[in-house]
Amino acid sequence: MSDCCSLENEEFSQLRGKQRRALVIVLWINGLMFLFEFAAGILANSSALLADSLDMLGDFLTYSLSIYVLARNDTWQAGAALFKGIIQALFAVGVIYEVIDKLLHGGEPSGLLMGGAGTIALIANSLCLLILMKHRDDNLNMQSVWLCSRNDVIGNVGVLVAAVLVYFTGSSLPDIAVGALIAAIFLRTAFFIITSALKQIRAN
Repeated sequence: MSDCCSLENEEFSQLRGKQRRALVIVLWINGLMFLFEFAAGILANSSALLADSLDMLGDFLTYSLSIYVLARNDTWQAGAALFKGIIQALFAVGVIYEVIDKLLHGGEPSGLLMGGAGTIALIANSLCLLILMKHRDDNLNMQSVWLCSRNDVIGNVGVLVAAVLVYFTGSSLPDIAVGALIAAIFLRTAFFIITSALKQIRAN
């Protein structure tokens, strides 16, 4: 029996080590990409890029928390997931504010700059998604991390679509529409993560 328990503990330790390595890699990818995409969003005057960069920042914060709770119990991990859901909801509110401001005051974004920055971000986030794919069913903590990464990829594709439409139409409406869509995705994911985390906290 003791040998069996020892083997299980060793396997759990190895899994936790793999999770930590995956999280550290995507943590730094998202930190660097936030700085790059936020600067590009300001230069391009793009709501979609700014929204996507805020998602990168949110991921950087939540990945840091995910690493912290890896060695802790289910209640800690559910609490971390709850925090991630709240962060997603707050960023959704920020994006909605940016979209409303753009509607009221206008401002045409740069389609070429949006497209270039969006392409680089899509490559980076696709790499993160692949790294996290094998851990998405490990527990709620890792599932919430994977969902955040999936949202990044969806947001990047949206930015690229908006960039093409902005370039060919000369209108800011596609950029605004994609920014609003990203906000809606944030809210949907936030609702799922928060309700799942609260359910697990009550169960514990």
